[in-house]
Amino acid sequence: MADYTILLEGLEVAIGLGIHAHERAAPQRVSVSVELRCRYDAPPPDRIDAVIDYDYLRSGIHALAAKGHIELQETLCDAVAALALAADPRVRQVRVRSMKLDVYPDARVGCEVVRERS
Repeated sequence: MADYTILLEGLEVAIGLGIHAHERAAPQRVSVSVELRCRYDAPPPDRIDAVIDYDYLRSGIHALAAKGHIELQETLCDAVAALALAADPRVRQVRVRSMKLDVYPDARVGCEVVRERS
């Protein structure tokens, strides 16, 4: 077996996210990072069709952002985690972090979730 971690770091999306009136009024900048723990039968050959191609993940996050308003960061993180696990059975675990970039002038606020394939 060969275990790998695939990272998608700091994908910035504009998304309707939050419970406050000002968050409902307009999309805000959110950074999404995803860590995929993957297991292959053996070290993969140097071909994209032998590994998990993370393009689907980036596209899926953009699609979630375009879908409509989400109340909680927890909901966003769970949706991204479900997307990651559903796409390929070689994904054994996923860690998703979202960060609202502009809520406070001196800090970011976020959520992180870890989900494993059962």
